[in-house]
Amino acid sequence: MEKLDLKSSVGTKYFTDSEHVTQIIHFKDGQKRTISGIIPDTIRQGQFTKFKLEDGSMVIINDINVLMIEVFTEK
Repeated sequence: MEKLDLKSSVGTKYFTDSEHVTQIIHFKDGQKRTISGIIPDTIRQGQFTKFKLEDGSMVIINDINVLMIEVFTEK
């Protein structure tokens, strides 16, 4: 099955040039979570956004509960 490219801005050259990124995820209930060490090439968006961390673990987030995600490159 072929993957559908949703043209996420995280897939742009600005982020893929960085080995790792940090995301601050803002949830509807006002909570925020900061996740560091995300490998940009592994980010897959859909109803559930999935990505892998540099330590090999995987994170899955239900987008219905998210208001906004901030993404920062790690130098």
